[in-house]
Amino acid sequence: MYDKNQAALTPPMGWNSYDYYNTTVNEEQVKANADFMAEKLRKFGWEYIVVDIQWSDPDAGSTCPEIQYTPFARLCVDEYSRQIPDPVRFPSSAGGKGFESLASYCHQKGLKFGIHIMRGIPKQCCHLHSKIYGTDVTADKIANPFSVCKWNGDMYGVDYTKKGAQEYYNSVFQLYAQWGVDFVKVDDICNTNLYEKNPYSAEKEIEMIAKAISLCGRKMVLSLSPGPAVIEKAWHLEKYANMWRITDDFWDNWKLLKNMFNRCEVWQKHVGAGCWPDCDMIPLNKLAYGWSGKPRLTEFTRTEEKTMFTLWSIFRSPLMLGTDLPQLDEESLALITNEEVLALNSHSRNPFLVSSDENQVVWASYGEGCPAKGMNFYVALFNISDEKRDVTVRLSEIQGISESAVYKVRDLWQKKDLFPLSGNAELSETIEAHGCVLLKLS
Repeated sequence: MYDKNQAALTPPMGWNSYDYYNTTVNEEQVKANADFMAEKLRKFGWEYIVVDIQWSDPDAGSTCPEIQYTPFARLCVDEYSRQIPDPVRFPSSAGGKGFESLASYCHQKGLKFGIHIMRGIPKQCCHLHSKIYGTDVTADKIANPFSVCKWNGDMYGVDYTKKGAQEYYNSVFQLYAQWGVDFVKVDDICNTNLYEKNPYSAEKEIEMIAKAISLCGRKMVLSLSPGPAVIEKAWHLEKYANMWRITDDFWDNWKLLKNMFNRCEVWQKHVGAGCWPDCDMIPLNKLAYGWSGKPRLTEFTRTEEKTMFTLWSIFRSPLMLGTDLPQLDEESLALITNEEVLALNSHSRNPFLVSSDENQVVWASYGEGCPAKGMNFYVALFNISDEKRDVTVRLSEIQGISESAVYKVRDLWQKKDLFPLSGNAELSETIEAHGCVLLKLS
């Protein structure tokens, strides 16, 4: 049984199909995004290619935009109640090969491959009393018909007390290991929001899934959705998962981005190797093709995009791009390939809120070094107001700063050195509305 923390020593970085393709992504489109990542992004640390929801549904997207998920979907499944890819959208999966070929395609390019699943067991398999691999139990015997998803009707929850329940999840993840899956995003599990009085009602399914991963013989990142994650269950999430969403679906809306500062404040003490509170995907450039058949541009301004990427980076959220990578424009590409900012996300530690009010927020984190010999600091200044203004912090407010030291100051977005500052100085920057400045002190 491997240490689950070894699966994600740093925040995972990659691409997810959902924000652009919704439920409709196909093999050709996944490969196009993998090709782009391998050529343009891999050298900067981007590595995961994740196929999001409904990859086993032949009718996925057929009722959009009126209805996102096809009612009474007939999923592609094998004889043991396990979902398999729709062979029309994913031709290389035909003949029982599953995602093996597509995962291999990513691996050959130096990338990692991931998939989305809903928690539970397909309803159709329960109604047909389908088999569970390696047991004499059928799907209906392990299903909990009173544990369902509020927004997707494909699955019943799995009752952990039933014979065959753990064996079912074991067989699912054994199959994924055979395919070569490196990352699994499990949905309707971090917050089962149908059950408002018990939003963590899938706690035992998290444990079964974590155990199944530990037994499957392959290292996999376990990502839990949707949020908001339950802070009282932080200990449980840290024990069993690698990523957990701290928000419901995040989109290109300033109100949602402004609210993320509060969510990060709540979760700041739970960030570390193998344990990553997740701010959700990064919606930039073109979005939402799979909803309407035509894409739209993000509603974030360039300033807000930089603020979003800065907060995700200093908080050390996983970085999962939600767009169609081959259509990235040069400004977006520059945003996500700034090596100095990405180093902050990957290699800083212990992010913390320094101060906040209705107009400004200041975050900091620690870089390399130690207090005795001097260490580096990262400081992010955010103007969350609707007008240009000064954002100010006294460096002595930042725990660990030595008031007697003199620090070199580097602007990570502009990639240039600024004036030195003493540890007892006031740091002040004039920042445009919804903007930020990101500095390294060394």
